[in-house]
Amino acid sequence: MKLVPLQDRVIVEPEVREEKSPGGIIIPENAKETPQIGKVLAVGKGKREDGKIVPLELKVGDMVFYPKFAGSEIEVDRRILLIIKESEVLTKIV
Repeated sequence: MKLVPLQDRVIVEPEVREEKSPGGIIIPENAKETPQIGKVLAVGKGKREDGKIVPLELKVGDMVFYPKFAGSEIEVDRRILLIIKESEVLTKIV
């Protein structure tokens, strides 16, 4: 399935966290912390302002840091993805 975000939204794939702690303890699913770093998989065309489309700063492949409860979580092809507005993204990781 191919997703194309609209306007100023981006699709982010959260970074996968280890299931074991550094000490080797297996972390149960309900105790795992939601990752806040992810890779941008798709971007919208931009936000419309004054009749013109303002392109997004983010591009496919960028690594980003986002707030803990940002966006909408969806499952596509057994992968968890987030649909986030570009304005919700806190920073691009370079």
